[in-house]
Amino acid sequence: MKKRIICGSAAILLTGLTSAVFTTAAPRPRESIKPAVKTAAAMPVAFDATLVERGRYIVKTAGCNDCHTPGYAETAGGVDEKQWLVGGGPGWQGGWGTTFPVNLRLFMQSLSAEQWLTVARTPSRPPMPWFALRDMSDADLVAIYHYVRSLGAAGTAAPDYLPPGKPSAAPVVKFPG
Repeated sequence: MKKRIICGSAAILLTGLTSAVFTTAAPRPRESIKPAVKTAAAMPVAFDATLVERGRYIVKTAGCNDCHTPGYAETAGGVDEKQWLVGGGPGWQGGWGTTFPVNLRLFMQSLSAEQWLTVARTPSRPPMPWFALRDMSDADLVAIYHYVRSLGAAGTAAPDYLPPGKPSAAPVVKFPG
């Protein structure tokens, strides 16, 4: 009986501490997320086929490809999967400045799953619907992580963010206002 009380108390304490850590942590800009290991892309990783397939389904149905895969929306999804999530396409310009679709295949290669969970729940500049990622379960976000990592690195990095008023050399979609 005494052992059950001690174990139960420890579980409650650990749950409370974990909750406190996650609820008091201040959001960080995506640029401040440091890669887990600089050579993560070179490290062999075994992927669970069920997780990869679940991640593929979520990426396809959640609209990730609409911005992060060039030509995807224009062809109603007619882009070969080998070209998915490499970024590119026009920038998005509005009152926040100009943002570009991130090459998720390069970006995720340098993140741990834990770092991805932090990034996914950190507010980001428009038009990224970061709140959709925020509202996903950890299991769904981890599935996305495994899927994107399973694709391997491809493509080139997206152009850097431009502050308001700075012109873009790349084509942009302008939001009113």
